Amino acid sequence: MESPSARENLPTPMRSLVFVVTEDWFFASHFLPMARAALAMGLSVTVVTRVRAHRAAIEATGARVVALEAERASLNPMAAGYAAGQLAAILKALRADIVHCIALRGILVGGTAAAMAGIPARVYALTGLGLMGARSDRVGRAARLALRALIRGPLASARTRFLFENPDDALALGLDPSERSVTVVGGAGVDLDAFAPRPLPAMPPLRVAIVARMLWSKGVDVAVEAVRLARSRGAPVELSLYGAPDPSNRRAIAESTLRNWSHDGVAWHGPTEDVAAVWAGHHVACLPSRGGEGLPRTLLEAGGCGRALVTTDVPGCRSLVRDGVEGLLVPPGDAPALANALVRLSGDPALVAALGAAARARIESGGFTEAAVTDRVCAVWRDLLEA
Repeated sequence: MESPSARENLPTPMRSLVFVVTEDWFFASHFLPMARAALAMGLSVTVVTRVRAHRAAIEATGARVVALEAERASLNPMAAGYAAGQLAAILKALRADIVHCIALRGILVGGTAAAMAGIPARVYALTGLGLMGARSDRVGRAARLALRALIRGPLASARTRFLFENPDDALALGLDPSERSVTVVGGAGVDLDAFAPRPLPAMPPLRVAIVARMLWSKGVDVAVEAVRLARSRGAPVELSLYGAPDPSNRRAIAESTLRNWSHDGVAWHGPTEDVAAVWAGHHVACLPSRGGEGLPRTLLEAGGCGRALVTTDVPGCRSLVRDGVEGLLVPPGDAPALANALVRLSGDPALVAALGAAARARIESGGFTEAAVTDRVCAVWRDLLEA
């Protein structure tokens, strides 16, 4: 029979943190620092996701990857329920102590699975409300009310914590950003060493870039129209588009459309592996989003590189960019207003430089670095583990 002293000398089992995210590319592009931070805390880390091409990048952190097929664009409740049942079995097998669900579908499937598996410690990390957040009509309001009822009702527990990337999204779901259960973080954060200021190119022309998935919701078409308007007024402005259409997103812009736009100062370059090099060759980062953003990584990275930010006055974008300080804000969907902003910047190199310097300072001190974000998320995990 084992003696009490022998039992006391046994190693303490590792606590288990399980991330639930629909796409492996999304975790690999935004959340690898969180996985590393969790491992540094001494946690066992597993990422449950739809595996495509990014398993190796995730596993390189030391995290384990478990495949779960759950199409994020599907609205079929039976498919979601089947995925939740599969996930509940995975969570039980992993003996998860905390389930960290990322993005809306991850929260709905992961929260349901955590409830089925009897795991009360849950983190719901909302990375934006998408079309639901962008719509101000009755359909949008009804969808937000339904989501609020779910995440504060059957999907909630006494140990559920909420992560938001901007305070507007918390308020839209009836949550006070000052509540103990709510934490607002600076998006996914940015690595200031990887995204560092470089000298601005000579002007003219004003070189503007959009680095994002090529989606209608990102307002790429608005930027194209705005550049055409600015150039018709004699402003020396050029627009570069970097990114690919997302085939799983019904708001993807067709490649044929992107090619057709590529003339008269507009060029689509496809996806890029070196975003910092893009900003080294441009003056302005543009994201004329129609809404639904969390806190766009593209603006964080461009700000880290000391580039002026031109974006729309919508949740997430306006959390980072203050009009006339780090950049310029325009109404969503307003090509003439965006054209006016670009014309203004094209004639004022000193303003372009000043906005870019302020953007870098904002990233450094405003809680938008990777270190600041992971520190806040680790505090949420510790709170749940100690509870």
